[in-house]
Amino acid sequence: MSNLETALEQVNEPLEELTVESVIRLWSKTYNKNGKPDWAHIFPYYHPNIIFQDSIQRVDGFENFTAMCNRLTKRCESLVMDLSHVMKHENIISMEWRMTMSFKKSPSTPVYGCTRLTLNDEGMIIEQRDYYDLWGDIFNGIPRFGKLYRKFMFKHFG
Repeated sequence: MSNLETALEQVNEPLEELTVESVIRLWSKTYNKNGKPDWAHIFPYYHPNIIFQDSIQRVDGFENFTAMCNRLTKRCESLVMDLSHVMKHENIISMEWRMTMSFKKSPSTPVYGCTRLTLNDEGMIIEQRDYYDLWGDIFNGIPRFGKLYRKFMFKHFG
């Protein structure tokens, strides 16, 4: 059984509309304070032809998207996301967040970013675009190097 079939099978009732309130509740449940994330309850909101893109990669299709999420879960000891601002305008939902990841041999690393979810006419997520400065946030945690990185960025990019 594919990941998409499994996700759809888990939905026993119609999905609630994605609103600011439901996104806060669902995403807060996904990234819990007790360790690894569980996306099972939000996977049914993703369209089979989902396009996910962030600073590192572009992933096309539900099977590839769930595989990416599962790889992240395996690599992290813990992953916590704190949402700050969630907004919805027409078919676009935006959210600001702080994601704190902990890996086996590394200290916890916070990454700050923003997600844009695009909904199709049926209210399913057809596109997810995550924006964040992965290297800047990681380099900030390295003694002395973080200051050098910020000085370099300021000098060359303003």
